Amino acid sequence: MDRGGAVSRLKDAALALAAMAGSALSAALGGWDAALQTLLVCMALDYLSGVVVAGVFKRSDKSGDGALDSRAGFRGLCKKGAELALVLVGARLDHLLGGDWARMAVILFFIGNEGLSILENLGLMGVPYPAFLREALDVLKEQNDRGQNDCDM
Repeated sequence: MDRGGAVSRLKDAALALAAMAGSALSAALGGWDAALQTLLVCMALDYLSGVVVAGVFKRSDKSGDGALDSRAGFRGLCKKGAELALVLVGARLDHLLGGDWARMAVILFFIGNEGLSILENLGLMGVPYPAFLREALDVLKEQNDRGQNDCDM
């Protein structure tokens, strides 16, 4: 048997499995639309900017000395996983109730939170940013907070 062919088939099988898992996860989260893509981009930028703040600038508020801390990084990843779990709950609520608002509200709320965190990280790096960005993200977060409170019983 050709060793290169076996490796190639194994690689193809692994890629097919990863594609199936990604498709299933995307479908469970309500589809691969612009909202989910934007949330994932914001999550990645927040995590990466947090790593830069801690690793390069040593100014993180997540560790005692401001440097990288593997526990803080793991907690951040767990938090992002929990955010995606709430997107899943929103998608299932929409499916159950025949609506299309719960998932989008959850996603917009987390985009606002992630965006504010990115701006905080940029501020810790000393990077200037336009004030309208913070204002827009504050408005988005505020609107979603109000919407969430309106649903409280």
